Amino acid sequence: MAADMQSDLPSRSIGDLTFPEIARCLRASSVLCMPIGSIEQHGPHLPLNTDVVLSEEFTRRIIARWGETFDLWQLPTLTVSLAREHDWAPGTLSLSIHSMTALVRDLGREIVRSLPARNLAIVNGHGGNRGILEALAQELRADFALNICVLHPAAWPELDAKAQCPEIHGGKNETSMMLAIAPNLVRQDQIAQLKNSPSGDSVRATILNQAVTWPWTTNEKEIADLGVIGDAHAASAEFGRRLLGQIADMAGPVIKQLLDRQHLVRG
Repeated sequence: MAADMQSDLPSRSIGDLTFPEIARCLRASSVLCMPIGSIEQHGPHLPLNTDVVLSEEFTRRIIARWGETFDLWQLPTLTVSLAREHDWAPGTLSLSIHSMTALVRDLGREIVRSLPARNLAIVNGHGGNRGILEALAQELRADFALNICVLHPAAWPELDAKAQCPEIHGGKNETSMMLAIAPNLVRQDQIAQLKNSPSGDSVRATILNQAVTWPWTTNEKEIADLGVIGDAHAASAEFGRRLLGQIADMAGPVIKQLLDRQHLVRG
């Protein structure tokens, strides 16, 4: 795409283009970045749309950092996904496994039908989507010849090995990033309600155990406090900005690897 053509465009968002611009701007080698969030409880201090806000911010920063280098384009956000582990809380919305599967497959089919790009990077903002997206990535590649990867940016920053409880949900990491990008949505006065730190051993045994899979919810007192797994008291906007910078930097090698794997997909 010519530089003057790009300068005339409002953004690298697919939704901002007109239909004639699609064929002029995108190629088979372009990379489509699709944010996936969730509407779910994040404790008394973070909004239900935290994962939507974060997945869109991850995508925005990745495209700002690497968009010209790798020809990245942002797809519309999938805002409701799998959140059954939070459905005890008012406001949480969750698709079923069947509907999530059908929706993502339909989106894959529509991408291939309507866009020339054949590289897809899903930017997942909700940990509860990991399992189903791993399975669906296989199907999107095999059934629709999409060269695909799923990014889980919230898992990329280095974890604090000394932390009493791993940062899983609504704790230091997510609260810090929200303080950095949307402080008006953080109810900082409500963090004081979080007084009982979950047991790190219980969290590791129930959620992070690679040998056994357990169904669990954030309403279980052994692993969560008011729906939070982590330490929101330790959050800061400065730490959040550092995490977001790490995520943007770490995405580049992943996108390059995605492009290097194009030859593995049979069209």
